[in-house]
Formats: sequence, structure tokens, C-alpha cells
Amino acid sequence: MSKLVIGLTGGIGSGKTTITNYFLALGIEIIDADIIAREVVAVNSPALKAIAKHFGDDYIQADGHLNRPLLRSRIFSNKADKLWLNKLLHPLIRVKIVTQTKEAKSPYCILVAPLLIENNLLELVDRVLIVDVSESTQITRTLVRDSSSAQEIKAIIASQTSRAARVNVADDIINNDDSPLSEIKEAVLSLDKKYLTLTKMV
Repeated sequence: MSKLVIGLTGGIGSGKTTITNYFLALGIEIIDADIIAREVVAVNSPALKAIAKHFGDDYIQADGHLNRPLLRSRIFSNKADKLWLNKLLHPLIRVKIVTQTKEAKSPYCILVAPLLIENNLLELVDRVLIVDVSESTQITRTLVRDSSSAQEIKAIIASQTSRAARVNVADDIINNDDSPLSEIKEAVLSLDKKYLTLTKMV
């Protein structure tokens, strides 16, 4: 079992995946909240059936998978629906996160969760690592990566914890605005040494 759980988070387009992959290359186990969130609504899962019953069969695609874009659009414009969905999914996601962190075998493990703060997952981690970028960088990167419009991206940013609030809870920060990948990799190597040292003190 890992001696430390590091919570890695950052806003949309901050580069969490790049940094996560560097830790993965060092042999560190990654628990990905987004992957878990997809697993709990897998085809024929109880949660998916509950979503279909609540929102209608239109929210299930012909292949049996969740129609994510339609559901995302619905909950972004309806607070009550968002609360209902969160009440259904968050306990299921939390149980899987706890199970996977307990099963992790690397000296420390990393929980990657875009909504680490918003979904009250801070109590599940020992330290918080923030990937910090400016809002303009978030918009530029996400426009390149996704089919979302600038307006949609700004709405997502507005729905997430503010940059200042994230930095306020950080134990460690990687600035990923304009730094070359070589510098980001060095920052990860430095943190790896730090975390390995901390595991010996636990």
C-alpha cells in the first residue's frame, strides 16, 4: 500500500495529463477520477440505468453508452439536475477511489482529479499538487484539443474552483504556462524525490 496519496488537480487545459504521464513513467501508480467516473456509468451499469430512468432514453446512445455531450449540456443549464446526478455518482466514484488508493503498491500514488476541490476529495489525499496556468492558456489549449467554443470553455472555467482558490490549498505547484517540457520534467523529478523522502518519514 502506498504511504502517501498525492492529489493532482488543475483547471481545464492546464496540462494535467502531461504531468501525470511523467509520474507514470517513474513507476508511480495513477488513480484517475475521470476514468473511474466513466466506469461507474458503463453499459448496463445500475448508475446508467438510473440516469436513463431519470432523464430519458435519449441520454443513452444506440450502442448502450451514455450520451455525454447531451448530459453535459443538460446539467450545465439545470442546477437541480446537476445536484441529482452528483448525488447518484459521487458516492460510487468515491468508493472506487478509496479502493484503488488502498491497493496502490508504489511508494506514493497520485489521484488525478480535475474536481478534487469541488467534489470534496481533499480529505482522501495527503498532499495537493496544483498544475497552474493562466485562463488565457486554458482557453487556447482547450480550443486546440476540443471541439468546444471559447464561450463553452469559459463557462467550464467559471464552474470550476478559481485559480486563486486552487493555489491556496496547494502543497506543491507546477507552473505549466510557457515552460518547455524539459523544465516540466525536471519539476516532476524534483517532486518525485521530495515525495519519496516524505514516504520514509511516514
